[in-house]
Amino acid sequence: MTDAVKPRQPPRGRFITFEGGEGSGKSTQIQLLADRLNAAKLRTITTREPGGSAGAEIVRHLLLSGMAKAFGPETESLLFAAARDDHVSQVIEPALAQGLWVLCDRFTDSTRVYQGELGKVDPTLIRAMERVTIGNLKPDLTVILDVPVSVGMERALKRRGTAVPDRFEGEGVSFHEKLREAYRKIAESDPQRCALVDADADPKTVAERVWKALRDHLFSVTSVRETTKA
Repeated sequence: MTDAVKPRQPPRGRFITFEGGEGSGKSTQIQLLADRLNAAKLRTITTREPGGSAGAEIVRHLLLSGMAKAFGPETESLLFAAARDDHVSQVIEPALAQGLWVLCDRFTDSTRVYQGELGKVDPTLIRAMERVTIGNLKPDLTVILDVPVSVGMERALKRRGTAVPDRFEGEGVSFHEKLREAYRKIAESDPQRCALVDADADPKTVAERVWKALRDHLFSVTSVRETTKA
């Protein structure tokens, strides 16, 4: 009696994260990249943090509404970690196992910057939470979209219209300047994983810069047909 043939497992997908300050254009660039990869017959999923899963979206509302701010940055960090744990286990890891390219709006670098660098949460605590929530999971590429603070804040204002600024949009200029500098430091300290992309341009131009960064960092992508160019 012959053994049953096991179904062939697809190759593991790629994990691409997008980071940057408010109004840097992350959601726009994620969708443009997803469209390009899909055109190349690569399966993608787009997601975000905080959020991305049913449980994490509940925590997202709590965080961005500002209700958790009164408890301090340590508590905010724990809430972000709880949301990330659910997001990774319910969405990111299953998608990667199925061979999908996961494009995520924010990930661990946001916690390192917002709660760590700016909120002064002990880096030891942040690293401990990362070990629990993501284990060995690491982005194949992190695209850091860099724009002058004045440009980002103007974009954020235009995007939300008459809506009330969220927890982080409502911070002052000094906060956002420090935020930008912190992201630039991350890009400089980890060039193998991170690509700092000038996002002070129209979406199509920025998308070409993102595509070049992706090809430069992920050599397998060079096999993707050039006909996917926008």
